[in-house]
Amino acid sequence: MKSLVLAEKPSVARDLARVLGCKDKKKSYIEGPGYIVTWALGHLVELKMPEDYEKRYKTWKMEDLPIIPNRMGLKTIRQTSHQYRAIEQLAKRKDLKDLIIATDAGREGELVARWIIERLHWKKPLKRLWISSQTDRAIRDGFKQLKPAKQYDNLYQSAVCRAEADWLIGLNVTRALTTKYNDPLSAGRVQTPTLSMILDREKDIQGFKPQEYWTIQAAIGPLTASWEKNGEKRLFDQNKAESIQDKTSGKSAVIRDIKRQEKSEPQPLPYDLTELQRDANRRFGFSAKQTLNVLQRLYEQHKLVTYPRTDSRYLTKDMEATMKDRLKAISSVYKKETQPILKQHGKVAAKRIFNDAKVTDHHAIIPTDQSLFMGDLSADERKLYDLIATRFLTLFYPPYKYESIHAVFDVEGETFTAKETAVIDKGFKAVTGKDDEKVAGHHLAKLKNGQTLSTKDVNIASKMTEPQQRYSEADLLTRMEKYGLGTPATRADVIERLLSGQVVERKNARLYPTPKGKQLIDLVNDELKSPKLTARWEHQLEDIAHGKGNAGAFLANIRKQTKQLVSEITSSSKSYKAHNLTGSKCPECGELMKEIKGKDGRILVCSSRECGHRKRKDPKLSNRRCPKCHKRMEIHNGEAGVYFQCRSCNVVEKADKKKKAVNKREERQLMKKYGQQESVGNSMADALKAALEDKE
Repeated sequence: MKSLVLAEKPSVARDLARVLGCKDKKKSYIEGPGYIVTWALGHLVELKMPEDYEKRYKTWKMEDLPIIPNRMGLKTIRQTSHQYRAIEQLAKRKDLKDLIIATDAGREGELVARWIIERLHWKKPLKRLWISSQTDRAIRDGFKQLKPAKQYDNLYQSAVCRAEADWLIGLNVTRALTTKYNDPLSAGRVQTPTLSMILDREKDIQGFKPQEYWTIQAAIGPLTASWEKNGEKRLFDQNKAESIQDKTSGKSAVIRDIKRQEKSEPQPLPYDLTELQRDANRRFGFSAKQTLNVLQRLYEQHKLVTYPRTDSRYLTKDMEATMKDRLKAISSVYKKETQPILKQHGKVAAKRIFNDAKVTDHHAIIPTDQSLFMGDLSADERKLYDLIATRFLTLFYPPYKYESIHAVFDVEGETFTAKETAVIDKGFKAVTGKDDEKVAGHHLAKLKNGQTLSTKDVNIASKMTEPQQRYSEADLLTRMEKYGLGTPATRADVIERLLSGQVVERKNARLYPTPKGKQLIDLVNDELKSPKLTARWEHQLEDIAHGKGNAGAFLANIRKQTKQLVSEITSSSKSYKAHNLTGSKCPECGELMKEIKGKDGRILVCSSRECGHRKRKDPKLSNRRCPKCHKRMEIHNGEAGVYFQCRSCNVVEKADKKKKAVNKREERQLMKKYGQQESVGNSMADALKAALEDKE
């Protein structure tokens, strides 16, 4: 008898099959003496769409809302139905004793497998492979310690609640807004409060009134000291600042107090996903989605890091014995950093990281024991891996120790202060190469209380108060984490949905609300905008996952909330005007056309959702890059034939006659790239995308 192993992706299935000794490769599975390994392609099964319950729901009408099925049903996703049918045939084999769930070890991975299993009506025993890395050793150990699938029933219930809540609220509120205001307007359980935070920051910035202030610095002996009063170094009265300048210039400064204090800074904890996304955004400008994609490759393809979608920054106590092997795996690249540690038998200095109570479903992101070859990695992969490896190495070094010296001077009754830092032990900062404290000339170390110095060069500087900056993705991730909006695994997608829905745009690495976003947030229900409500829902989902919550009560509340939200939109007297309407009329129905930005340039789309006429406004963008600015060039047809032109630099290049207007090499690369994609969007995503992008 054999075990049927269900992986989430073909690439993972191939690794599992190799370790399990399965060599007989078929189109949809790989078979061996004891196992048959098959795979999903992301989700193969999804919640039914409204039109699957009643055909009339295919047309969006306000009178049909809210759409709340008595019982949510499942259906096979059309695009990947061939793989589901293959698994269905395998499940009928008489030589199978059990099924092993080997999808990603998390909430969404559990949902991928369980919905397939539910559609199969599987009756035989069910087991769970739960591993945090994809190395051969981890796979072998995981199959030796398979868990009963029943142990993860609560996680599955949480995943179902999340999916149904997003369906009920997202679909109904989006349909209500879109039909009432005749423009594609998307709202959701997490994306709406996230947009609200961006708009709140924008309001603060727009309402900010700058104010002039002055600071005073003086050269006191060999030091530069700053005027200060009650902890405030700013003066909002120019006359007062000038008075202090006149009063203290050339006078004696008496040292009123010198404080010397030894301080230490502990090693930073390893990364969870959100903290890594923040750091990668600050250091390299990576978007949250980009970081997650690169991290997934490091985990799945290269097997160099542990499970990515974690919200824990701690390790379990039994992992302490694996630290030496992980150090050896990276020692060829990080030789200088690992040699002194390995001589000490790879002992971790930051013992606090081993804390079972603070590890959730997965521990922190750290390197695996897979040997590292940097040449196998892309530039982005190397950057991200270096962040993870360097943070990991700091755990083996002592805390950073320094002495802080703070001096207070009295000059004619006015207070000036100076501060210096002296490094005692670089500790873990020898690895990071950072020293956050500025080390001056150690002049304060030689001074004593009561000592008198001369004051000269008292200077005043005029400055203006500044508003808070708009959110970077790192900032927004911090806010989402603080309010419990989404999970580490979903926050990147939420930000991308706001961008693709054209309610937010990126400018100079900052997130700006668009005119559409500003109007949308005024139309959305106040309750749905509240981060507190969504955070409460997320907390309830976590409780359900850990067996502390009631799934039935949660969904009953979501259904009640859906009715209320739709009712508020229906009865609202608020107005909306599409910000992108043009003066030109649709040649088919006469309604005004809207201008939208597509990937290949600007497009004119009829404002009538029933019509949907569209035409290109800008020339089509090619895959050829401008030799100056490297942006994609436009394709034009002129008297001499096809040519390429850069909109920014006005560079013109003739098309290669042999290759005509198409760069075949680029075409092959794109075909290869998209032909190998392993996950396909579900019907809800496709429907919303069609409604909110194609008809915009």
